[in-house]
Amino acid sequence: METNTNFSRLLKMERASNKCPRCGKNSMVLDGNGAELYCADCGLVVKEKIVDSGPEWRSFASDEKGDRSRAGVPTSIAMHDMGLATVIGSLNKDASGRSLPGSMKSTVERLRTWDRRSQVHESADRNLRQAFSELRRFADKLTVSEAVTEKAAYFYRKALERNLVRGRSITAMMAASLYAACRDGEIPRTLKDVAAVSNVKKKDLARSYRLLHREMDFQMPVADATRCVSGIASRAKMSERTQRRAREILFRAKQTGISAGKDPMGLAASALYVACTLEGEEKTQKDVAEAARVTEVTIRNRYKGLREALGI
Repeated sequence: METNTNFSRLLKMERASNKCPRCGKNSMVLDGNGAELYCADCGLVVKEKIVDSGPEWRSFASDEKGDRSRAGVPTSIAMHDMGLATVIGSLNKDASGRSLPGSMKSTVERLRTWDRRSQVHESADRNLRQAFSELRRFADKLTVSEAVTEKAAYFYRKALERNLVRGRSITAMMAASLYAACRDGEIPRTLKDVAAVSNVKKKDLARSYRLLHREMDFQMPVADATRCVSGIASRAKMSERTQRRAREILFRAKQTGISAGKDPMGLAASALYVACTLEGEEKTQKDVAEAARVTEVTIRNRYKGLREALGI
């Protein structure tokens, strides 16, 4: 049988007319089992490996009003069982839709209880369940993407495999894993931000992060100060023109090499303050420092360094 490689142009015409591009007869057949569109007269296969775009559910009399999805939630390493575990439904009905008798209801309820307990029987499962519950809460408060959440779960699972969590706070290790994921994805979230949402001291969080970095030996990209500009400017209510000027200053600072080894948040705040003075926007060092969550001394020091090095 011929394939559809030479008939891509004619396929659009065929869909409109329902005619075979070879014999011209209205005898096109869609084979749902073989996922092929072919002509019943001449046997020409016009299209193959067709993706079924129909509904992802089957209709049963017992669950017409319920959730008819049979695909389920996607698997995720940010769940203690990776989303692969099964649960006993909450409806007290049999396969025919009839209500269960009273004696059977109590039996099914006991089965549900043991089913829930069996999913967290191991200590590692209980650990992961608590840690990922904390992770969801931290991720919502920090407004990070699902990819960062998955990366944080990956770091925590690796730390658990290497017994780095034993004897340490689950919350602190989970927060450190989330901070590592933000660093890995170049998301501008500081230690102070993660410590604030996790209710963990910055000192303890930094210690846990250093432990992960040392024992797991992963390489973190150098933080880019330009990624911090938008967040600081939004909190300080600066104009877009000032933000563009600040990014230009940071780009020149990176080319000259004076940004190496500097705190990206403090450097971005200082560049914004320089941009405010150049653009005539009335913002004090205190306003910028509070928006960036750094000290005014940091702003002054970086401000002097940028103006001297760039000749502004």
